[in-house]
Amino acid sequence: MITISRTVSIAEDELEITAVRAQGAGGQHVNKSSTAIHLRFDIRASSLPEYYKARLLEASHHLISSDGWVVIKAQEYRSQEMNREAAIARLVALIKELTAVQKSRRATRPTRASKERRLTGKAQKSSVKALRGKVRRHDG
Repeated sequence: MITISRTVSIAEDELEITAVRAQGAGGQHVNKSSTAIHLRFDIRASSLPEYYKARLLEASHHLISSDGWVVIKAQEYRSQEMNREAAIARLVALIKELTAVQKSRRATRPTRASKERRLTGKAQKSSVKALRGKVRRHDG
């Protein structure tokens, strides 16, 4: 079981994990071993609560395809097992990120002191700018 939160978890058999060859440089070892992990997770067919499914499916994220599959490729480590753990950790992080409830913003009003500070600053700036005008000579 993969734990998402205290109440939500995913069974391991809901994940399609395949080992593929990693891209990039590496030498002799990389040419014959499949250390990268390709993880696929079907949101619609999963055991996630409906609220989680809805939030994931409506999200516009590069890891979620239009048909409701999460596709993650992990190849940062040289060992298949570490890449598998990294892919699962990225899936859990994605689900947590997209299903987190945003705190609603409560409107606040500026205090009297802050209004006064703002107006004092404006008056000061105004007087400085007024002094930048042309200097008139008084002949008298």
